[in-house]
Amino acid sequence: MPYEIRPETRTQHPMDPARAPEPRAVQETREAQEAREPHGPDGPRGTRRPPATTAAVWTLRLVTVGIVLAALNLRPAITSLGPLLEEVRAGLGMSGSVAGLLTSVPPLCFAVFGLAAPRLARRFGPGTVVCAGMAAIAAGVLIRAFAGGTAGFVAASALALMGIAVSNVLMPVLVKRYFPDRVGSMTGLYSMALAVGTSVAAAVTVPLTGALGGGWRVGLGMWAALAVLAVLPWLALARDSRGAPAPAATAPPAAGDGGTERPAPRIVRSPTAWALACFFGLQATGAYITMGWMPQIFRDAGVPAGTAGVLLAVTMAMGVPLAFVIPRLAGRLRHQGPIVVVLGLSGLAGYAGLLTAPAAGAWAWALLLGVSNCAFPLALTLIGLRSRTGGGVVRLSAFAQSTGYLISIPGPLLVGVVYQHSGGWDLPIMLMAGLLVPQIVCGVLAGRDRTIEDETGMRD
Repeated sequence: MPYEIRPETRTQHPMDPARAPEPRAVQETREAQEAREPHGPDGPRGTRRPPATTAAVWTLRLVTVGIVLAALNLRPAITSLGPLLEEVRAGLGMSGSVAGLLTSVPPLCFAVFGLAAPRLARRFGPGTVVCAGMAAIAAGVLIRAFAGGTAGFVAASALALMGIAVSNVLMPVLVKRYFPDRVGSMTGLYSMALAVGTSVAAAVTVPLTGALGGGWRVGLGMWAALAVLAVLPWLALARDSRGAPAPAATAPPAAGDGGTERPAPRIVRSPTAWALACFFGLQATGAYITMGWMPQIFRDAGVPAGTAGVLLAVTMAMGVPLAFVIPRLAGRLRHQGPIVVVLGLSGLAGYAGLLTAPAAGAWAWALLLGVSNCAFPLALTLIGLRSRTGGGVVRLSAFAQSTGYLISIPGPLLVGVVYQHSGGWDLPIMLMAGLLVPQIVCGVLAGRDRTIEDETGMRD
């Protein structure tokens, strides 16, 4: 049957023998597990299973804590700015055009800086790069809180976004490296943490700013403390990460070529990589449109401003439980297409409701769009499932996310232009719904049970 449920481990293909050595903690855990298995199909059953080494267990626990803390920091630098943007503009004398540009800077930075992540990971190790990324987020968030002008504010924001970009790309890599048999569940865990960070920063920045008795500088700068906290576990893990750097992007030298390295097959030759990049970009487009315009849609329909903000929070909060459930389910399916279809249909139903009765069914539409936005954790899970080697995960993550974020840049701006020239929300909502159709198609293609290594001949 094409959609047969199977154990999560069956979706993880064997690692290529040519890959770089695993971190010592992972090797110890794997060897301890292998030692517990019978010595052949007819070996003795019920053999007592000794526990894994203490060092291996604590290392994996530390990695888990590090991944969760890193995920919590991947959006507050962005979502904490929106509620205070008017105060920031007034305090810095920022023009309206520059303020509007700030809403498009995050996906642009994600696309540009994300391309550097594979090279950095190969040289320093992914754990070390994530550690530096968390430090960059902390520094950028703190510096921009004390910026005296628009240029300094934008530059500091770019520093924080650079840290977010490289960490975005390397999260799937770290999950694949340390938890190769639990890609779905670990992706769900950090996707859930990411959703918590996104919604909490948007919801509590203004109240906390008032409670602390400060202005917008305090409200933005306080999130640096969370990033500093995330640096600590990665400092401890950086040495282990350097001991097993990410695989190189070049294939082994062929026999008789004098040892000269030849470039690895290009990932752009993989139809699955392109399908996943387009799926990632279209779901990101929908998410940024929702975050930027959904409150205004409700307000224009007569919903009070306070309620419109709560509706957006409900939409974002849907990602907390579903971000944990969807990746686990995706890891147990041979083909993830059915999940893509369900999420897309939920979005189409939500947009249909916004078009016909935006105020009367506001809560239902917010819930449906929240379900649709959970295509993001599914896209992250597919990065791990559509590649079977460490090097493949690095390259696919960088390609899918960088290309996807480039695709997402025009969406929110286009919706604003259509809204301004049409004088209403009918055409923009139809445009949003229309984008879900190619998203479903690309997601179904990306969900097929195949890997980029099979399509390109790529080696780790």
